[in-house]
Amino acid sequence: MDDVALHLGNNIRQLREARGMTQAQIAKVAKVPRPTWANLESGAANPTLAVMIKVADALQVSLEELISPPRTTSTFTEAAALPVRRRGKVQVRKLIPEPIAGLEIERIELPAGAGMTGIPHTPGTREYCTCERGELQISESGQVWTLRPGDVLAFRGDQPHGYRNPGRGEVIAYSVIALAPIAR
Repeated sequence: MDDVALHLGNNIRQLREARGMTQAQIAKVAKVPRPTWANLESGAANPTLAVMIKVADALQVSLEELISPPRTTSTFTEAAALPVRRRGKVQVRKLIPEPIAGLEIERIELPAGAGMTGIPHTPGTREYCTCERGELQISESGQVWTLRPGDVLAFRGDQPHGYRNPGRGEVIAYSVIALAPIAR
């Protein structure tokens, strides 16, 4: 239990500092007294679940992240270790090895003539797709958009949509999906 308290203290301090906030500022956001916050950061606290939830909400992290051993500052992931899924001839690869709450970032490779139907996400989701190489057609909401290198299309990811490579060369595109927040 001592390790958990130390992890809690270190994580809370690092998360607060990363946000550029003082103890007084973040304690006000969390609606806990500043001395309580200072005690949490000391690593000697034994907070209630209610206080932990307030702290996690104020820092916008999960309870697990508050008590987990601190992460190293750097990680290296070989390309082969990143999740890849295939939809016909199309390859979709995650770009980051660690989840970011509410966000998906993917690299899409479409060989010449290939296409894929996108699966609508939860209501309120936004999708941002940028073309890096080739010419990408995206159909959504009854409209077809043609993206060339550097172009970005922002659209409702909760609607039927699809991707198609009408050209002779490979298309490389990147998709950032901002998932709708889950209602509490």
